Amino acid sequence: MSTGFENKLSIKKINIVIDCADAGIMADFYSKLLDWEWTHPQANGWAAITSPSGTVIAFQEVEGYEAPVWPWTQGKQGQMIHLDFYVDNLEEAVQTAVKYGAKLAEEQYFRTSRTMIDPAGHPFCLDTEEPE
Repeated sequence: MSTGFENKLSIKKINIVIDCADAGIMADFYSKLLDWEWTHPQANGWAAITSPSGTVIAFQEVEGYEAPVWPWTQGKQGQMIHLDFYVDNLEEAVQTAVKYGAKLAEEQYFRTSRTMIDPAGHPFCLDTEEPE
């Protein structure tokens, strides 16, 4: 029986790349927020952080970068990526994210999560595993 995936790729690792205006600011923010190592210092418009398990989030500077608007607004740059981070203590996580440079989004939709805005304007969520 054919699954349609006979020629599938053998993926060993996934890196996430996020566009921004300043790769150093983003790497600094996310390395502190996630407690990941800043493994690739800012050079040639790039910087990256790596988790203890080897997952990489890289940041690439884009000329003329326009931060997304959240929630979506007609005619404005929409979100390009949305990361969710699960935490044990939501309010403590929000305070920590703000301390490192995030902002609490003006619009909030759920009791069990908070939408935050990173230094480049990308929304991300701090979530609990509690049912809404």
